[in-house]
Amino acid sequence: MGKFVNIGFGNIIASSRIVAILAPSSAPMKRLKDEARKQGKLIDATQGRKTRAIIITDSDHIILSGIQVETIAQRINSASSGIASVERDSSGASDIKEISGEGI
Repeated sequence: MGKFVNIGFGNIIASSRIVAILAPSSAPMKRLKDEARKQGKLIDATQGRKTRAIIITDSDHIILSGIQVETIAQRINSASSGIASVERDSSGASDIKEISGEGI
């Protein structure tokens, strides 16, 4: 089973399909977004917020995200190496557990 990454606001994509994550500020990125819109390959996952990252997939789809490029990259790296999670029981004591990205 492939691993998934949260790209913000409840939107999740397969990390294995990501080719690049780019900042949207340059003119070539704006042209890329406009061209994808014309071809019907643009997916807007910003939920009406400002676009902070452009994700290019292996199927040439362009996904817009409202999450920073660095944040998405960290989430991908965390999912591939396992992440630490702090869980508290009813007494308030914490227990740190490692969660692998497997089976998500």
